[in-house]
Amino acid sequence: MAALAYNLGKREINHYFSVRSAKVLALVAVLLLAACHLASRRYRGNDSCEYLLSSGRFLGEKVWQPHSCMMHKYKISEAKNCLVDKHIAFIGDSRIRQLFYSFVKIINPQFKEEGNKHENIPFEDKTASVKVDFLWHPEVNGSMKQCIKVWTEDSVAKPHVIVAGAATWSIKIHNGSSEALSQYKMNITSIAPLLEKLAKTSDVYWVLQDPVYEDLLSENRKMITNEKIDAYNEAAVSILNSSTRNSKSNVKMFSVSKLIAQETIMESLDGLHLPESSRETSAMILMNVYCNKILKPVDGSCCQPRPPVTLIQKLAACFFTLSIIGYLIFYIIHRNAHRKNKPCTDLESGEEKKNIINTPVSSLEILLQSFCKLGLIMAYFYMCDRANLFMKENKFYTHSSFFIPIIYILVLGVFYNENTKETKVLNREQTDEWKGWMQLVILIYHISGASTFLPVYMHIRVLVAAYLFQTGYGHFSYFWIKGDFGIHRVCQVLFRLNFLVVVLCIVMDRPYQFYYFVPLVTVWFMVIYVTLALWPQIIQKKANGNCFWHFGLLLKLGVLLLFICFLAYSQGAFEKIFSLWPLSKCFELKGNVYEWWFRWRLDRYVVFHGMLFAFIYLALQKRQILSEGKGEPLFSNKISNFLLFISVVSFLTYSIWASSCKNKAECNELHPSVSVVQILAFILIRNIPGYARSVYSSFFAWFGKISLELFICQYHIWLAADTRGILVLIPGNPVLNIIVSTFIFVCVAHEISQITNDLAQIIIPKDNSSLLKRLACIAAFFCGLLILSSIQDKSKH
Repeated sequence: MAALAYNLGKREINHYFSVRSAKVLALVAVLLLAACHLASRRYRGNDSCEYLLSSGRFLGEKVWQPHSCMMHKYKISEAKNCLVDKHIAFIGDSRIRQLFYSFVKIINPQFKEEGNKHENIPFEDKTASVKVDFLWHPEVNGSMKQCIKVWTEDSVAKPHVIVAGAATWSIKIHNGSSEALSQYKMNITSIAPLLEKLAKTSDVYWVLQDPVYEDLLSENRKMITNEKIDAYNEAAVSILNSSTRNSKSNVKMFSVSKLIAQETIMESLDGLHLPESSRETSAMILMNVYCNKILKPVDGSCCQPRPPVTLIQKLAACFFTLSIIGYLIFYIIHRNAHRKNKPCTDLESGEEKKNIINTPVSSLEILLQSFCKLGLIMAYFYMCDRANLFMKENKFYTHSSFFIPIIYILVLGVFYNENTKETKVLNREQTDEWKGWMQLVILIYHISGASTFLPVYMHIRVLVAAYLFQTGYGHFSYFWIKGDFGIHRVCQVLFRLNFLVVVLCIVMDRPYQFYYFVPLVTVWFMVIYVTLALWPQIIQKKANGNCFWHFGLLLKLGVLLLFICFLAYSQGAFEKIFSLWPLSKCFELKGNVYEWWFRWRLDRYVVFHGMLFAFIYLALQKRQILSEGKGEPLFSNKISNFLLFISVVSFLTYSIWASSCKNKAECNELHPSVSVVQILAFILIRNIPGYARSVYSSFFAWFGKISLELFICQYHIWLAADTRGILVLIPGNPVLNIIVSTFIFVCVAHEISQITNDLAQIIIPKDNSSLLKRLACIAAFFCGLLILSSIQDKSKH
C-alpha cells in the first residue's frame, strides 16, 4: 500500500512539475536575478574597491569577507612582486603605526615591533626595492600638513601609496573638548586640498578611527569615547568628500577597519589598540586594494577590472548570435508553414482532423536549436564568472557546512530507491547511482572548502579514483565483450567527454588542462582503446575458444603496467612527451605540464586496476562461478561472509588511515597504491548480498547520468573565480543563495547533457565516409583554434 501511494504521488508530482517546467523556472529566475543585480550595480555603483574598503563581515574567527567580492591572502613573494620599486608611507598616530607593522610583516614576517614609539620608523627590503615608512604625526595639525605639502611639490618624489589618519591623540590631550573638534575640522579642511592633489598621482587612503572598548581604557584615556570618535569620523568624511566640487573625491575612505574593530575590540589589551589578528586583516585589505589590479589573483576579485574579451571569445559570441538568429528565422518559417497546413475543424463534431503522419524533425533544426540553447547557457556562464555581474565570496570551511549536507543527500538517496532491471555486478543502474552519490559528495566538498581538512581531502581523492576505476572497468568490458574497435565508437566517447570543455575553453578563455578531470579521463580512455585495439586484438569470443588468449591479454596488461611505472618515475620523459606541440597546448597550465604530471601520477594505477577487475569478473562470470540471480549472494554463503568481513575491515582500516593522515604529500604518495583497497571493498559490500545488488537509489542515479556535466559546470555557475569562491546570486542569505544557485546549476547541467547527446548524434554519423569528412572538418577547426590561441598568447606577452 505504501509503495502504491508513493508511485501515485510521484506521478502526480511529475504531472505538474517536470524537468522541463523546472528549466523554465530556472530561466525565469536567471532573468530576474540578472535584472536585479544590474539595477543594483547601476544604483549602488560597480566599484568593488569601495565595497572592500567600506563593508564586509566575519565568516569565522579571523576570516574577513568583503561585501560582494573575494579577498586574496598575499604571500611574501606575491607582496614583493607587487610592491617592487614602490614607496609606501603611513602617517598618523599609534593605531596607524600598528597598521604599518602589520603591513610590513606581509613583506617580511621577521620584522620586529621595537624602537621608540614616538618617532619615525623606516623599513626597506633591498631585494625588491620596497620602502615602507611610518611618520609619527599623531595630530592633524600644521606638522602633518607640512609633511604632506612637501610631497605636492613637483621636484620631490612622491610615495606611491599614502595611508593617513589621526584623532584619538587630539581627543586625549585636549580632554575631549568641543574646541579641539572645531580645530580638527579646520586643520583637516586645510589638508584636504593637498591630499586631493596627491591623490591624482598616488593612492591616498584616510583611515577612519576605530571604536574603543571604554571599560578597558586607562584613566588618562577615559575621555576617548566612541561618541567623540564618531564625531571626528563624521567631520573627516564630510570634509574630505566635499573637497572637490564637481567630481568624486580621489581620497579613499578606509572605513572597513571600524567594522573589523567592532567585532574584535573586546580582545584588546588596553581598550584602544586592536588585537594583532584585526590589524593583519586591515593590512591584507590594503594589500588587496593596491595589488589586485596589478597581479590579478584568481581568488581576489575585489578591485579587479573585468578581463578583456579575446578574439576567440568575440568569434564565439558571433557564432552563437548567428545560431540564435538562424534558429529564430527557421522557427518562424516552420511555424508559418505549420499554420498553413493546420487541419480544418469538423463543423459537425467540433473536433480537428488529426494528421496521420507526423512531420519529422530535421537535423538542421536540432542543430540550430542546440546551438541556440547552448549560446544562451554560455551567456549565463560568462555573466557568472567573467562579466562581474553577480557577486562572489570566499569559501569558509566548518564541519557542519560539509557533514550536514552529506546527511541530507544520504537520507534522500535512501528514500528514493527502486528495483534494478538486472542484478549483475556493477549493473548500469548501480554505476549511475555510484557516480551520482560520489559527484554530490564532491560538489559539497568543493563548495564547503573542505580541502583544508585533510581527512576529507583523502576520502575525496578516493572518489576521484573511483571515477577512473569505472572508466577502466566500463570501457574494458565494452571492448572485451563487443569487440567494437570502430572509429565511430571512439569518436562518440571523445565527443561526449570533451564537447562542453572545449566550448568552455573558448568562451571562458581557459586552457584545456584547467578542467583537469576531462583530460585525465580522455587520455585514459585512449590508453584503454590502444591497449586493446593493437595487434593482437583479443576479445572475449576469441578467448573462450582458446585459453591461450587470456594469457595474451594479461601480457598486454603487464606491458601497460610497465609503461605506467616508467612514466610515473620518469618525470623528464613524461614532460618531454606532453611538451611537444600541439600536445603542449592541451596539457600545459601556467606555462608547464607539471600540474598535468601531478594529476596523472596521483591516480596512475587505478584505471589499470579497473581493467584488471573487469577481466577477472568477466572470466568468473563466463565460467558461471558467480551467482547473480535476484536475491542470491554472489558466492557461496561461507565465501560471501568471509569476503564481506574482509571488505568491511579493509573499508574501515583505510578510513582510519585517511582520517589520521597528517601530511598531504606523504598521503598522496601512498594514495595510488592503496586507493584500490577502498574501491574494491565498496564494490564487494555493495554487490555480494543479493538484496543490496537488486535495488538502487533512483535519486543518486539521476544525478549520475549528468555527473560529468555537474563536475564541469560547477567551475563557473555554482562556484566562482574558477572554483576558488562561491557564486552569490542572493546576497545576505547564504542558505537561500545555495538553494537557488544549486537549482539553476542542476537544470543547466541537465540541459547541457541533452544538448551534447543531440549534437553527438548529428556530428558523429555512423557512416565511415561521412565520419571521416566530419573529422577532417573538426581537425581543421582545431588547427585554426590553436593558431588563433598562439597569436593571442604572443599578443599578451
